Amino acid sequence: MNVAVGIFAHQEERRIGLCLASLPLDRADTVFHVLVNGSSDHTAARAREASGGRAHVIVHDLAAGGKARTWNHFVHHLLGGGEDAVIFMDGDAEIEAGSIDALVSDLAAQPEANAAAGMPMNGRSAQSYRQRLREERGLFGDLYALSGRFVAAIRSTRLRLPEDLIGDDGLVAAWAHTNLGYDADWRRERILACEEAGFRCEPVSLMRPSTLRMQYRRMINYSVRFYQNRIVSDIMAREGVSGLPGRMDSLYAQWLPQFRPRSLPTGWFDRKALARMRDSVRNM
Repeated sequence: MNVAVGIFAHQEERRIGLCLASLPLDRADTVFHVLVNGSSDHTAARAREASGGRAHVIVHDLAAGGKARTWNHFVHHLLGGGEDAVIFMDGDAEIEAGSIDALVSDLAAQPEANAAAGMPMNGRSAQSYRQRLREERGLFGDLYALSGRFVAAIRSTRLRLPEDLIGDDGLVAAWAHTNLGYDADWRRERILACEEAGFRCEPVSLMRPSTLRMQYRRMINYSVRFYQNRIVSDIMAREGVSGLPGRMDSLYAQWLPQFRPRSLPTGWFDRKALARMRDSVRNM
């Protein structure tokens, strides 16, 4: 079995060691790619220390940031092309023991599936999120897997995420459900909910102001993602994957007049998100 793991890390010097310690770095036939992107801290150095000098743990220190851009680079330029499965995870997550084996095994057992989702294991909403994954068969960017066959199809069509997309998981899930087609081609069973694979994230705490600041930024990003998803859904319904832009902000000018903030408290973050999107248009 040939497996690749991509670990996306931006400014994660404090968490990357815990992340790597949770992984089976001595797993046979597996290459771990630590994708440090756009970081000005010591994430890359901490990752190299935590790798213990293992030859199959490769730390890539990439100057350009952005998860979608890094996802494209990983899939199209760093993978060997013969993987049976590819795991995607975030560098601030800790993975439950046995998760990689479970994701790979589930995909191997159901070769018609394109993806398998890892389950959130902590947080106040973890139980409801797990139930949603079972029912809707989405993906969490913290931990998911794509079959090697599906990754090969993405590579052969040269399909890329828009570089400024917030979050890879929603669009990748749509690709998996539609088999790189249109929304009309949606099949729920093409994504598996892997009950034996799970991840833990650092909880937000009043005792740790840094986690509150992180959550504030995350909520604004979630609002940008909400509006981006409206654009993407329209494209996937009308044009399919071939209609996706290189950058989402190239479409903001035509879409922003249609967008309004939702009700409070979400609307507070929506207003911040819409202001950021208008700034992107002005700076183009």
